[in-house]
Amino acid sequence: MYRKELEIALNAVRKASHLCRKVQNSLVTVSAIEKKDRSPVTIADFGSQAVINLELLEFFPNDPIVAEEDAEVLLGNAELREQVLGLVNEQKNAITASRMTNAIDLGSLDTDFAKRFWTVDPIDGTKGFLRGEQYAVALALVEKGEVMLGVLGCPNFETDNGEKGCLFYAVRGQGAFMHSLDNDTEKPVSVDSIRDAAQACFCESFEKAHASHEVHESISSGLGITAPARRMDSQAKYAAVSCGQASIYLRLPRSRAYREKIWDHAAGAIVVAEAGGRVTDFSGRILDFSAGRTLENNVGILASNGHLHNEVLRAISEVRSEK
Repeated sequence: MYRKELEIALNAVRKASHLCRKVQNSLVTVSAIEKKDRSPVTIADFGSQAVINLELLEFFPNDPIVAEEDAEVLLGNAELREQVLGLVNEQKNAITASRMTNAIDLGSLDTDFAKRFWTVDPIDGTKGFLRGEQYAVALALVEKGEVMLGVLGCPNFETDNGEKGCLFYAVRGQGAFMHSLDNDTEKPVSVDSIRDAAQACFCESFEKAHASHEVHESISSGLGITAPARRMDSQAKYAAVSCGQASIYLRLPRSRAYREKIWDHAAGAIVVAEAGGRVTDFSGRILDFSAGRTLENNVGILASNGHLHNEVLRAISEVRSEK
C-alpha cells in the first residue's frame, strides 16, 4: 500500500536534495530574499519546491499540494527566475519558466484539508542552509488529517557510521527506514531504548527566536538531564530522534499566538512514530493536520523515543503551571 506514492516521493525529495546540496556547495554566498515573516528564501527553496511539485503533478495530477513558497518574487525578477530555472532543468528536462512558476504556485491554492493532499517544505531550516549546517527537504502525504507517508531529505545529516547525506522515510504501519542520498541500500531505523530521563539527550531549534530555549531548559532540568541540548535547524531533529541520536525533541514557540506550519512537522512526525517513538503537543494531544495550513489545535511539539514521553509531559505540565 502506498508503494507508488513512496517511490515518487523518494525520487522527488532526492532530486530536490541534490539541487539544494549543489547550491550550498557551489555558492560562496547564497542569494537570499527576505520574506514578509522575515525568514530568508533562497534560490534553492524555489528550485526545490518546483522539482517536488513537478514530480507530484506528473504522477498525481489530481492531488492538491500545500507548500511553503509561492512564485511572486520570481515572476517579478527575471534574473532570479533564470537562475532557479537552470537548477530545475538539471533535475527535470525541458521545463519552461512558466511551467516552473505555475508548479511552485500549486502550493498556495485552496485545499480541502479533510481530504487527501501533499505538504511540502522545500528547505526546512533555511538559516541552517545559509550557515552551511543542517536543513531538510520535507514531503508528506496526508489523508483525513492523518499523515500516511513522509520523506525527509537531510543532505548534511551524518549517521553514526560517518555517512553524510540521508533520506529518512516512513509509511504508516510499515516502519521507518533510511538510506544514503547517493544509493538505495535500505536500513531500518529505530528510536533509542533509554528509559532514564537523566541519561537522555534532547534537541531543540538552533535559533532562539524560533523556540523558547529557557522553557526547554527548565523542562530538561526537571527531568534531571545534565547533557547540553543538541541544537540544529529543521526536521533533522526528528531524524535525530528516529535513529537514536537524541531521545527527546522539544519545541515551544515564544509567542502564545503562534501555531506551527503543517509542512514543518508532518514528514518528521511519521518518521519518528514509525521508528517506535511518539509525537504529541505539550498537552499530549496528537497533531491535527486537518485544521488548515497550521496546527491550529496544537501548542508545542514533543517528539520522544516513546519510553520517556509521559515523564516529559509531566515535566512540561509542572513547568507550565509554575509559569
